[in-house]
Amino acid sequence: MAWGVALWSMATLLTPWAAEASLWALLAMRMLLGVAEGVALPCMNNMIARWFPPTERSRAVGLAMAGFQLGSAIGLTLSPILMSQGGLFGPFVIFGLSGFLWVLVWVSATSSTPEQSRQISIHELRYIQNKGQIRSVVEGKSKTSKGIPPFRRLLSKLPTWSIIVANAMHSWGFFVILSWMPIYFKTIYHVDLRQAAWFSAVPWSMMALTGYFAGVLSDMMIQRGISVTLTRKVMQSIGFFGPGFALIGLTMAPSPSMASAWLTLAVGLKAFSHCGFLVNLQEISPQYSGVLHGLSNTAGTFAAIIGTVGAGFFVELVGSFKGFLLLTAFMYFSAAVFWNIFSTGLRVNFDDST
Repeated sequence: MAWGVALWSMATLLTPWAAEASLWALLAMRMLLGVAEGVALPCMNNMIARWFPPTERSRAVGLAMAGFQLGSAIGLTLSPILMSQGGLFGPFVIFGLSGFLWVLVWVSATSSTPEQSRQISIHELRYIQNKGQIRSVVEGKSKTSKGIPPFRRLLSKLPTWSIIVANAMHSWGFFVILSWMPIYFKTIYHVDLRQAAWFSAVPWSMMALTGYFAGVLSDMMIQRGISVTLTRKVMQSIGFFGPGFALIGLTMAPSPSMASAWLTLAVGLKAFSHCGFLVNLQEISPQYSGVLHGLSNTAGTFAAIIGTVGAGFFVELVGSFKGFLLLTAFMYFSAAVFWNIFSTGLRVNFDDST
C-alpha cells in the first residue's frame, strides 16, 4: 500500500511536466498512476479481513470507502479552484504532495496484522483473535504462499463471477458519472464548469454518508440473525436497482437542481453495494480475498475504460446523453439480477475443482 500510494503520488506530481515534454511521457505517467492505484483496494480488503471480525466488516468497508468518495468530492470541488489560482500545475502538485504526506503517516502508524501493531491493546488483540480472524488469515496464507493462487479454480465458481460482474458494473457507473457529469450539467443545463464541478461533487459526499450507514445496517442485520447471504443480496439490490431507477429519473429532470437531486440519490444508493460484493470477497474466501479483489478489479477497470470512452462515442453518435444513461440503468438491473441468482455469503471451497 505504501509503495502504491508513493508511486501514484509521484505520477500525479510529474504529470504536468510530462505533458509538456511529450505525449509518450504523459502516457507513461498515466500508466504508472493506474498500475500503482491498482494495489489500493485489494490491500484494503486484505487488511480488513485480518483486522475485523465478520460482524464489523461492513462498517469497516463503509468507513474506508467513505474516504474514497470524499476524495472524489474534494477533488472535483478543489480542482477548478486550484487551476484558477495556480494554473494547470496546481491540482497535480497539491494532490501529489498530499499523497507523500499520507505515506509518512501510514508507514509510521500501521502494521499488516494486529499482532504486529505497537498501538493495539491486549484486550483488542484478544477480541480480534477470539473471533478467529487471525487464524483464518494465517491458515490461508500458509496455503497460498507456496505457489501461484489457483486462478482456474477461482474462476470456475459462479460466486466469483457474481463478484466480477458486480465490480464491473460498479466501476462502470462510478467512472461514467465521475468523468461525464460535469460535462452533462454544462451541456444539458448550461451550468458554468466550476458550478458543474460543485453539482457533481455533492453526490459523492452523500455516497460517503450512505455508505457508512449501509455498513452499520448490514452489520446489525447479521447480528440479529439474518443470514449473511440474504444480507449481501439485499445490500447489493439496493446498490444497483436504486441507481438504475434514479438514472431514469435523471434523464427526465427539468432543472439542474432536480438533476443534482436524482444524481445524489443514484450515487447515494450506489454505496449500498459496498456492503454487497465488496464485503463478500472476504466471506467466500478469506485467504484469497486479495486475489479475488484483484481479479474483479481487473474486470472493473476494463469496464470503467469501456464505459468512460464509450460514453463519448455514444453521445457523439446518437447526439444525446439520455440514451447512454438509460443503457447504464438497464445494465444496473441486469447485474443486480445476476448477483441475486449466483452470489452467496457462505465460504466457497476453492482448494479443489469440484
